[in-house]
Amino acid sequence: MNKDMTTDMHWEKWGEDDPYFGVITNEKFRLKNITSEAKKDFFASGQYDINQVINTCKQHFNPDYVPRKILDFGCGVGRLVIPFAQIAEEVVGIDISESMLKETKRNCKEYKIKNTRLFKSDDDLSLLKGHFNLIHSCLVFQHIPVDRGRDIFKNLLSYLEEEGICAIQLTYAKTIFPDTYGIPPKIDQSSEDFEYIDIPDQDPEMQMNPYNLNEILFIIQSIGVTNVYIKFTDHGGELGTYLYFQKPKKI
Repeated sequence: MNKDMTTDMHWEKWGEDDPYFGVITNEKFRLKNITSEAKKDFFASGQYDINQVINTCKQHFNPDYVPRKILDFGCGVGRLVIPFAQIAEEVVGIDISESMLKETKRNCKEYKIKNTRLFKSDDDLSLLKGHFNLIHSCLVFQHIPVDRGRDIFKNLLSYLEEEGICAIQLTYAKTIFPDTYGIPPKIDQSSEDFEYIDIPDQDPEMQMNPYNLNEILFIIQSIGVTNVYIKFTDHGGELGTYLYFQKPKKI
């Protein structure tokens, strides 16, 4: 089976079987282990991350910046949707997994969040309407085959309003390949010979795909962006960047 065509299936499986661990791979977030305290920790980590995102936007682009309408791409179970909804007028969360979205709805109800809209995602983002003054995604793109992810990234930028800010986290290298500066051997993800075998009682596949930052920066600059702020990330040897940039206002 074409590997590109299996990734959505695998994430639906994560959503059905172990949605919190699928977002943060810590054993305490396994459904079989998770406690009320662990769940509080899970959402507290989202609040911390959102505080960092908003502070970075204010520090590097506009000290008076207010995220009014936010898009969270790959929203999972709502770890970031919920704290975003506490500071914005409206938050839209999209995810490829219907099971993840159902869990987000349950969590929003638990936290009494009412200013969110949730949609199932596709590569064309066909259910999105309007524009956003913050588009955000973290720990998502690495799980998408690069050719698909690059196109989705381009599509996302078309929904960013003028003077809106984009904060996107992407992986670009792996520490286990130091001789090639973090670049892994080339794998043809579209090959018919690359087949996923579903083994009972094992986790679904979780791809970790590095992106070519030259390509990403080219896409960003093509919409007129002149100022990019980059923060490095490292998730267990998966090296990445948090890219922040503001879409310029047309003159």
